[in-house]
Amino acid sequence: MGKVMSEETKYKLANDLGFGDKVSDHDWSDVTTGEVGSMVREAIKRGEQAIAEEAKANGAVHQNVK
Repeated sequence: MGKVMSEETKYKLANDLGFGDKVSDHDWSDVTTGEVGSMVREAIKRGEQAIAEEAKANGAVHQNVK
């Protein structure tokens, strides 16, 4: 299986969610399953927002073509 999330994204999410200090040494062993779950939920949320924004932008472009 390939990578699902880049290392950069993982560290950004950890920092944004308040536990970046736990992984600043690149050791993820102190991260709880709850924190990992928070990362997954946040990544999904951000992905959905990006898709919605792209769809909105593409829709606006298509509407302007008419």
